[in-house]
Amino acid sequence: MRRPLLAYALPVLIGVLLAIVLLNTFPQLLGPSPTKPHAPTPEVEAPSELQQPVVRATPEVRQAAPLSRMQGPVSYSEAVEKAAPAVVNIYSSRVVALEEHPMMSDPFFRQFFGDDLPSQQRFLSSLGSGVIVSEDGYVLTNHHVIDGADEIQVALRDGRETLAQVIGTDPESDLAVLRIDLEDLPVIVLYDTEDVAVGDIAMAIGNPFGVGQTVTMGIISATGRTHLGLSAYEDFIQTDAAINPGNSGGALINADGALVGINTAIFSRSGGSQGVGFAIPTRLAHSILDDLVTQGRVIRGWLGIEAQEITPELAASFGLQAPRGVVISGVVPEGPAARAGLRPGDVLLEVDDRPILDARVAMSDIAAIQPGATLPLTVVRSGEKLSIELEVGERPPPQPRQPER
Repeated sequence: MRRPLLAYALPVLIGVLLAIVLLNTFPQLLGPSPTKPHAPTPEVEAPSELQQPVVRATPEVRQAAPLSRMQGPVSYSEAVEKAAPAVVNIYSSRVVALEEHPMMSDPFFRQFFGDDLPSQQRFLSSLGSGVIVSEDGYVLTNHHVIDGADEIQVALRDGRETLAQVIGTDPESDLAVLRIDLEDLPVIVLYDTEDVAVGDIAMAIGNPFGVGQTVTMGIISATGRTHLGLSAYEDFIQTDAAINPGNSGGALINADGALVGINTAIFSRSGGSQGVGFAIPTRLAHSILDDLVTQGRVIRGWLGIEAQEITPELAASFGLQAPRGVVISGVVPEGPAARAGLRPGDVLLEVDDRPILDARVAMSDIAAIQPGATLPLTVVRSGEKLSIELEVGERPPPQPRQPER
């Protein structure tokens, strides 16, 4: 009798032991445990002005979808690829005559050299950048990049090189137009700088220090910069994109790869970029390009006066209530102002019924007037306000720089 009971009891015992092991290992097999009541949230005293509550919360973490390169600051490679092929390296060279040593004119001294006299010339070279703006091969660059050059070589990003012809230069805006004779030229797209805003992305493309084509990025820091002493007619875009020696004449582009300016100058204590660079706006550069290509020169309106800013002391001496306008310090003989009867000592208050608030801005506005147009002026002479009409003349070209010796 005992043996049959043992035969049944042993499997039951093994099953119970196995069930205990399983329940200890997997307690969820028993079903959900009863929910414990939450403890009530205790009331917390409002923090005093000196005690700030410490808030700790776990933010919801969301995985952002991958951005395409056209959606923002991930990459501007497409914009660079549009513009960079049209940015060229410019190598200019010139031969400079040296002063002959006085002993070279002595026949006794010359007999020691015979025909092997020391060279009386030296070879100077400089580098810069330029931008191809037309399928016809027109290249915009800075005047100071090619000033006085005997030979100008242009190197494209695709490896092609050629000599360039100077179509015209404008020292007063520091711009120059070259032309190269190559086929299938890459051309940059021009952007209307009236739409440029402070804070826009800006990238500078050029050949700094001759290391090769380089791209730097920043923003538009300011527009309409004047009184910098860089050129006679100033209306610069300021940027913190790194601009260094060799970048002059290169492109300042926006996030779409369109040209917004020609890189021209930097303010620096060290000679390198310190985040204050300046570019000539595309609108001004395009206007000068048109004049140089079609007229061979830049045509500007001209009054034929020398003027100085009016100070509070000068304003008081002329009986003016506020220091506005400019004092005419000189009149060019036979010039438009002289023919209209203007005199040194006159205070020019208004041009074309617009008050003069800034002398440089007024000069730029006058330069934009077509020569031959009649221009009404308001002047103060001996405390009396006068209205004078003047026929605008054409500004004469600047005197060429004396060659270096």
